[in-house]
Amino acid sequence: MVMGIPTVKRKVKSYLAETLHSLIDKLSAEEKLDCVIIVFVGETDVDYVNSVVAGLEKEFLTELNSGLLEVISPPASFYPDFNNLKETFGDSKERVKWRTKQNLDYSFLMMYAVNKGVYYVQLEDDIVAKPNYFATMKNFALQLATEDWMILEFSQLGFIGKMFQAPDLNLIVEFIFMFYKEKPIDWLLDHILWVKVCNPEKDAKHCERQKSSLRIRFRPSLFQHVGLHSSLAGKIQKLTDKDFLKPLLHKIHVNPPAEVSTSLKVYQGHTLEKTYMGEDFFWAINPMLGDYVLFKFDRPISIERFLFRSGNQEHPGDKIENTTVEVLPFSDAEVKTKEKYKRTEDRFYKLAQFENGVAEGTVEALFNPVVALRLTVQKDSAVWAIISEVGLLLCRPGLAKLRVYL
Repeated sequence: MVMGIPTVKRKVKSYLAETLHSLIDKLSAEEKLDCVIIVFVGETDVDYVNSVVAGLEKEFLTELNSGLLEVISPPASFYPDFNNLKETFGDSKERVKWRTKQNLDYSFLMMYAVNKGVYYVQLEDDIVAKPNYFATMKNFALQLATEDWMILEFSQLGFIGKMFQAPDLNLIVEFIFMFYKEKPIDWLLDHILWVKVCNPEKDAKHCERQKSSLRIRFRPSLFQHVGLHSSLAGKIQKLTDKDFLKPLLHKIHVNPPAEVSTSLKVYQGHTLEKTYMGEDFFWAINPMLGDYVLFKFDRPISIERFLFRSGNQEHPGDKIENTTVEVLPFSDAEVKTKEKYKRTEDRFYKLAQFENGVAEGTVEALFNPVVALRLTVQKDSAVWAIISEVGLLLCRPGLAKLRVYL
């Protein structure tokens, strides 16, 4: 994953170092090997660019040397003459110059990043990130790998936290180059979506529905804008993302394809399907003896570890107890059951049970591959049930272990 951060000279205060600390300090050692952060210095004053690099070397030398952090700057010849721009949409000449240059800055950064990763995330130089932001973005994107999306939004503000698939960057840059003088970047992006999916013979509501399939919003927001002084001289911007303050009530994992079902009564659309896909938490009314949650895999898979977590920050008491985790082997021929594993009448083996709202454990090789995994309620519950996390660690014969929850 590539994260792009454009920065320019600010007359009052630079937030770049604070932004980088917020991003880098929240990355694990493993995640640092899986991403690159590109700082684009949108200035042609060589002395200023060198001063930015020198400042970053003082604070982020390790990250620069490892390749986690890169710093780039365009040649002066990249920019056209900004003195002959038309004033449009009621913007002043200075603002038109600012937004036009900003469009070109984004384009240069995207062109540089296009071959450096699978996903590209557009950020700004005056933000803070939530803990676990990287894994959340990555897993959300991987869960949507089969969907025909163009933009994943991890913040509702401007151009912050917008993820693109790397191959789409070429199209975006070409479109920006055609209209960079006309409109701001967020308006141009909306026009790209319109061109791709909107039918001129249909009404505006139909167009919005079509665009929503390409532009998918993740909630709550993972990034917050903190800069008070804009890069546009004299502009004070008190932009805040209200969604940023909301807690993440579920955790995203990349789980194997499966058909999911349950006998539990679902509450207010918090479905099991959404939970398994990492889009929401599962919420059900009082589990009763014999109720179940079933994951039937599209093909036999080998599971090394499993994790189920119940309850969340807003409803910590809605935990699952007195419930077993069971697997159905693809074949019983090789299963030599140990005494500690009890077998159900329908051939499932009981591997674990929930304790303090959590069930986790390993699946011994003798059970693999499995075709289904099930949670079975063993006793009536006096409280409702929330499943906030479903994660699996798969093992493939002859291949390295594939970690699918972080």
